[in-house]
Amino acid sequence: MKNTFFKLVALVMMVAIAASCTSKYPGFKKSDSGLYYKVYKVGKDTVKPKVKDWISLEYKLVVTSKGKDSTFIDSKKTQQGPLRMQLPPSDYKGDIYEGMRMLAVGDSGEFIVNADSLFKKTFRQGARPKYIDTNTVARFSIHMIGIDSPEALQKKEKETLAKFLADNKITVAPQPSGLYYVEQAEGKGTKIDSGCQVIYNVKISMLDGKQVFGQDSMKFVFGKRPDMSGFLEGIKLMKKGGKARLILPSQLAFGERGYKEIPPYTTIIYDVQVLDVKSKTEYEKAEAADKKKAEQKKANAKKSEAGLLQKYLKDNKITAKPTATGLYYVEKVKGTGTQIKAGSKVSVQYTGTLLNGKKFDSSRDRGGKPFDIEVGKGTVIKGWDEGLTMMCKGGKAILIIPSSIAYGDQVMGGIPAYSTLVFDLEVVDVK
Repeated sequence: MKNTFFKLVALVMMVAIAASCTSKYPGFKKSDSGLYYKVYKVGKDTVKPKVKDWISLEYKLVVTSKGKDSTFIDSKKTQQGPLRMQLPPSDYKGDIYEGMRMLAVGDSGEFIVNADSLFKKTFRQGARPKYIDTNTVARFSIHMIGIDSPEALQKKEKETLAKFLADNKITVAPQPSGLYYVEQAEGKGTKIDSGCQVIYNVKISMLDGKQVFGQDSMKFVFGKRPDMSGFLEGIKLMKKGGKARLILPSQLAFGERGYKEIPPYTTIIYDVQVLDVKSKTEYEKAEAADKKKAEQKKANAKKSEAGLLQKYLKDNKITAKPTATGLYYVEKVKGTGTQIKAGSKVSVQYTGTLLNGKKFDSSRDRGGKPFDIEVGKGTVIKGWDEGLTMMCKGGKAILIIPSSIAYGDQVMGGIPAYSTLVFDLEVVDVK
């Protein structure tokens, strides 16, 4: 009788302890690993994902800190739509990947994990955000849309490829690697091999006809640039003037990972036209000539910069004297607000032009949003850091900046080497 009583008391205590573990988040159950969860069974399927399976899901992540909820992401409100990912092993006990493994297709679930562990161990952030501490929780709402095992995807790829070959009456035998090489026009001349420069047009698409890339007159040196093995194998079979269709099963293309809009285990097609093939000697000679031409262009620009600057000053009746660095500061409106100094956080509107008047950049052309910088931190060209310290909030000025305190011998977008730059600046705010 006594033993029966103690057994009953022990049982009641165990139930009470279990209830206290789950009552922290009412309505949630707690797994052995510490994950709090609710699973809503909606789908008829009972198969749940395993590590390395590909899953598609909709999800919402809410972080609760000091009683305040912040929605980090809601996949239903993003342009990307549902998340497709390969399910990895758990990063730690009770992580969100354990929750994903609880859901079959059609199921939904809510999961609560420690936000500190989520950001450090799952998101791999070196430091958690400032508003997150060890007590902050993250809540995931997940709806499982699809589950595909690698084996099922590989099987589907083979079936889709076989249908494509039959529908398009492609009867060529595959290469030992699995590549299908369909020649459309025979090339002549230099055979493509290691060291050759190849110039070609290419279009890349999937078996359903969706084009994912296309570009004309691309160049690469065979053997120097890493690329998909199937493309390299196929183009090596071609010569100048040749056209071919290369059909690459996924093991010769993007494999089990896929790439951007290309899903994992997807066969892709390269439609290639070889425009020219230059031997190593030929293309190295051409490259040397191009390099010499570019260097001469830079030398001419360096030599003529001073003369062009003086002509610009004369034509625009600018009488301002240069600073020790060569900067010309032309004040249009004297500011009356805070004086800018090193360390000031400044918002400016600007338009940048070359001496010939050609505009290369303007904050005013980007919706009028001011450009924010911290002066003196080296995040902008030296001419800006110097010129801004001559201004105050509300000020407007023209900065004429020689290349020595701009971009020097670098070519930057629409700015040639050794270019003097002209900036029309307005200081909107100073902090």
